[in-house]
Amino acid sequence: MSYLPNIITLFRIAMAPALVLLLNEQHYIGAFLVFIIAGISDGLDGFIAKRFGYVSQVGAVLDPLADKLLLISAYVMLTVLGHIPLWLMVTVAFRDLLIIGGYLMYVSMYGPVQMRPSYLSKFNTFAQISLIVLILAVQAFGLALDGLIAALIIVVMVSTIASGSHYLWVWIIKKDVQAATESETE
Repeated sequence: MSYLPNIITLFRIAMAPALVLLLNEQHYIGAFLVFIIAGISDGLDGFIAKRFGYVSQVGAVLDPLADKLLLISAYVMLTVLGHIPLWLMVTVAFRDLLIIGGYLMYVSMYGPVQMRPSYLSKFNTFAQISLIVLILAVQAFGLALDGLIAALIIVVMVSTIASGSHYLWVWIIKKDVQAATESETE
C-alpha cells in the first residue's frame, strides 16, 4: 500500500495528455472534469502519503512534476485556443523553467536541498489553477465572467513574476547572505 500515492500521481500524469486531447477537440466539459479530477487526486495522494507515512523520494519528484505537467499543458492549450494571452503562458512557463533550472543548478553547486514552496508560490499556484478552472467553466457552461477572467489574468501575471523573483532572491541573494554570515562566525 505504500506505493498508492505514487500510483495516484502517475494517474494524474496520464491525465495531462487526456486534457490536451480534450482541449484540442474543444470538449470543455470533459476538460473541466479531467482538471477537477486531477486536482482531487493531487489532494488525495498528498493526504494518503502524509497520513499513513507513505512519503517517498519518488513521490517527492513525481508530485510536482505532475502538477507542472498539467498546468503547463493547460496553459499551452488554452493559449492555442485563444483563451489565455501568449505573454501570460510564456511568463508562467518561464517561471517553471526558472524554478526547475534553478533547483538543478543549486543542487549541482551546493548539494541536496529541501524545497518548500513559499506562501507567495502557493498563492501563485492557486491563482494559476483558478484561472484554468474559471476559463474551463466559462467555456463548458456558458458563463459570462469575462471581467473576472481579465482580473485573474493580471493577478496571475503579477504573482508569477513576484514568485519567480522570490525564488531567485532565495537561491542567489539569500544563499550569498548565508554564506557571508557563516564565514563571519568562523
